[in-house]
Amino acid sequence: MNILLHHVPGLESLIPVTWDDASATIIMKVRFPRVVLAMLVGASLGLAGTGFQGVLRNPLADPYTLGVSSGASVGAALLIYFGLQYALLGQWTIPIVAFATGTLTLLAVMRLAREDGKIPIETLILAGVVMQAFLGSIVSFLVAMSKQTVNEILYWVMGSLALRGWSYSAVLAPYTAIGLIALIVGARPLNLLALGERQASHLGLHVERTKWIVLLVSTFITAAAVSVSGVIGFVGLVVPHMIRLLVGSDYRLLVPFSAAGGAIYVMWADTIARTALAPTEIPLGVVTAFIGAPFFAYLLIRNKRSKRRKWS
Repeated sequence: MNILLHHVPGLESLIPVTWDDASATIIMKVRFPRVVLAMLVGASLGLAGTGFQGVLRNPLADPYTLGVSSGASVGAALLIYFGLQYALLGQWTIPIVAFATGTLTLLAVMRLAREDGKIPIETLILAGVVMQAFLGSIVSFLVAMSKQTVNEILYWVMGSLALRGWSYSAVLAPYTAIGLIALIVGARPLNLLALGERQASHLGLHVERTKWIVLLVSTFITAAAVSVSGVIGFVGLVVPHMIRLLVGSDYRLLVPFSAAGGAIYVMWADTIARTALAPTEIPLGVVTAFIGAPFFAYLLIRNKRSKRRKWS
């Protein structure tokens, strides 16, 4: 902490230097950039989860429901399989291609689900599940066929923030900021949409346009996060639910608190991934799944009990 405070303008003279140059380099160029990136990734996924659950009106939806992560994974896996992960744009080849393929996946899903100019929620979810299964099978095929690159593909698919410098945070930060602002502005439309599409339409909301905007914003920030970190599951599912328990279902509070909750969640998950079995590092996606899967099971049990109470 003293090393970080020492770099704050105006505090240099107040904090005596009691550390060596190597420690300062590790903190400022390795540890701190990773913490910042973890918080940005978590905030992005928390925001995206809130957006997807609001539009789909499904408490079990998350940023990966519509196949965005699978699309990004296919792009990254193809590059790694053919040895092109550094051939085109250096270290940015995989992030840029993963972002593009993730975005294209959403557009394909929305095109597949569209009926008479509208996008029925049930059809959209079904199209996303089908696309996710199809793209997941492509990744599995590449893993099965690749002998020299299988570990690299799996490592990316399981998610990691290792060896990520300040440049990755600089790329992701604008997407996170724009997504946060857009969803805060869209909080009132999301509150209206929670009443049902027909009721929201009667109250003056352009339902289809709202769905398009929120889905695109949520997809962009998901694709941006996945492109720099790999696939990190359950964040967009767990965090919005935890925040709902604390602040309720008003999206004016839910959106900013989900961003903050996601940032804290992924930061601590990454700390566990890095230190639990040190010097071996656990893939970040494994840690978030280990925490998120039991919570997902809890949600399923809770939903079953609530349905039984309604029928009884």
